[in-house]
Amino acid sequence: MKFDSLGNVCTKVTDYVANGSFKSLKENVTYEDRQNGYAALIRLADYRNQFKGPFQYIDKHGYDYLKKTKLYGNEIVISNVGAHLGTVFRVPKLHLPMSLGPNSIVISTKYNDDYYYYYLTSPVGQSLMRSIVSGSAQPKFNKTDFKKLLVPVPSLDEQNRIAGKLLTIDKKIRINRQLNANLDELMSEIFERYVTEANAFTTDSLSNIADYKNGLAMQKFRPKGADKGLPVLKIKELNQGFTDSSSDRCSSKISNDVIVKTGDIIFSWSGTLIVKIWAGTTCGLNQHLFKVTSDKYPKWFIYKWTEYYLRQFQSIAAGKATTMGHIKRSDLKQAEVKIPHKSEIDRLDKIISPIFKNYVNNILEINSLKELKNELLSKLFESVKNVV
Repeated sequence: MKFDSLGNVCTKVTDYVANGSFKSLKENVTYEDRQNGYAALIRLADYRNQFKGPFQYIDKHGYDYLKKTKLYGNEIVISNVGAHLGTVFRVPKLHLPMSLGPNSIVISTKYNDDYYYYYLTSPVGQSLMRSIVSGSAQPKFNKTDFKKLLVPVPSLDEQNRIAGKLLTIDKKIRINRQLNANLDELMSEIFERYVTEANAFTTDSLSNIADYKNGLAMQKFRPKGADKGLPVLKIKELNQGFTDSSSDRCSSKISNDVIVKTGDIIFSWSGTLIVKIWAGTTCGLNQHLFKVTSDKYPKWFIYKWTEYYLRQFQSIAAGKATTMGHIKRSDLKQAEVKIPHKSEIDRLDKIISPIFKNYVNNILEINSLKELKNELLSKLFESVKNVV
């Protein structure tokens, strides 16, 4: 197996260079700003938010100054500072001017970029990058040391073979996510039609149709002894859809009603108010999050009704200017729900429950595919482990 330095393997290894002459960043840019050359700075935070925005924008002067770090899509970006150091992601094509943000390195290679993207995300590549980390309070590695790292350079056929296996898995994951976006939209359309067209119904409140179980202050329930514990579900994990190595851990012996499993409904009622079907694996529910369950009504029914009132709840939370925005249980009690006759719920359930089941099954398949991908990342690059 041939090895070479990343500096020789790459056609580009560049990082963000700050300049005191442009410090002003905007999160909300106008059409006029875009016409005047404002560009999005692509940061780790954008990747973790699935590039949904809001982005930070820099003006044309800054964009022109950072011409070496202009991005066009599909580049490989590596976070080289902080708690998420070593995170590797690809830049999407966003159809707007883009430049690399701070605390990151962007690379392009002479060979198969997909191969080196997967290599750097593998345990072998992650270990290699950790070998050049310095600093304890703020761990980091610099571009110079990064360029000196020795990486494998197999034949192009071998690079294509390895990358192809992993790309196939990622493609299936993307397809499942798009399917779920379509399924969720379909459920919403059916639900909204019922809400607007329902004639015969009684009324109740959100707090009566479901149990909104608050999580625990998990710092008081740490794993003890041989207990490996569970990852803790906080707002960060809820936003990104999974727990990771940076997630806190809690005892696995906590009450079952605050243990979250794939497919559970989670509602963040403080700070950033969102409601989601949990897509990650088993974890412990932290305070400021509700696990929403019901022994009266189908899961889709309580999920969609909670989602229905989300915008109103967000407005209530935003009005609490002196404290962290949140809602109270009294707000759940005041949220009126239309309860149709049982025969109508049964009719809707026959339509929506299979859709909801497919939605959750797609999540489970995505998680299985991620596990398979992680196994392949270890096995496919294992042969170069002892050399680096």
